Amino acid sequence: MSPYWRTGIVQDVAPPGITDLAPGYLDPALLPVDLLAAAYDKAFSRYGPAALSYGENQGVQPLREALAERAGCGPEHILITAGTSHALHMLATTLAEPGDVVLCEPTAYDYGKQIFTDRGLRLAPFAADDAGPEPDALAAAVRRHRAVGRRIAFAYLIPTFHNPTGRLVGEERRLALLDVAREHDVLVVEDDAYAELCLDELPMPKPMAELAGYEGVVRLCSFAKTLGPGLRLGWMLAAPAMVASAAASGLLSSGGGLNHLASLAVTTLIEDGGYDTRLTMLRKELGARRDALVKGLGTACFARPPHGGFFLWVRGASEEHMLAAAARAKIRVAAGSRFGRPATPAVRLSYSFNPPDTLFQAGRRLTQHQKG
Repeated sequence: MSPYWRTGIVQDVAPPGITDLAPGYLDPALLPVDLLAAAYDKAFSRYGPAALSYGENQGVQPLREALAERAGCGPEHILITAGTSHALHMLATTLAEPGDVVLCEPTAYDYGKQIFTDRGLRLAPFAADDAGPEPDALAAAVRRHRAVGRRIAFAYLIPTFHNPTGRLVGEERRLALLDVAREHDVLVVEDDAYAELCLDELPMPKPMAELAGYEGVVRLCSFAKTLGPGLRLGWMLAAPAMVASAAASGLLSSGGGLNHLASLAVTTLIEDGGYDTRLTMLRKELGARRDALVKGLGTACFARPPHGGFFLWVRGASEEHMLAAAARAKIRVAAGSRFGRPATPAVRLSYSFNPPDTLFQAGRRLTQHQKG
């Protein structure tokens, strides 16, 4: 590992001697330094001084066109963002006022929820089962909050390789949720950060935004999980009017499109085929890592292995007992209570940050200390 992978440069570094299964980011060995260095060289060679100018408010047209082609929509549906966190903050700022309600699942991405509460929004969990958020529960939550005069900003959902549980919501459930949202005029924010990381051969359900024809749904995607979070680069797919409104903001009118140079570099990767080659390699690597962790855990793994994403959700009799076992094993994990109120005690294990051998051994140690 690079000597610069340390506190003061990189966020949240585990203490020496600890196997870190907590972070939701890639192993340094999987970060494509050489690939991106070449992409930046290509961007300068191809675009010259324009690469260092202010970018188009909505994001550079070549990248929007490339992303639109992959999504099956027009570039007018796409706004380049500084990643999902930036997009969530933007939506919480522009679509809501303090005191407004954000409907969410009982367990959901903790820092996403913090972005909302930092803005003064009220989190309102509604029930979910193993198939995903429950449509009837969503409808009941809408009626309940509106009955007492609360304004609903949007419903925040993670249907594809959910963080923290890894669950994949099927298309039938997605359509049912969209029916409820449409009936009650509730905007859906679809956090789709892991959409390109399916690790198994299976038919993927369409994104909720695509199923809705990009009306009433805002879909958020990111290069953080496929190329690296340091790029601070993602994209939003929404109705053209919403995209145009966001692009007309003072922030973008003053500073131009977000992460202009990174956008041009990634454009070259997509256009030259390097990005798809990268995805093929990354899916294979992550699949091997997931399988190694599951094998190491053995019968201690009281969860269905996810079909994609970064995370394994391990249930147990007691979160306190699971955290104590992890501490004895010198393994850092993410407590399930960090993400809300899971129906069954659980911890989240990441398989994205360590090589297969380390993950297998970590799984074995966790199992041994659980029994002890």
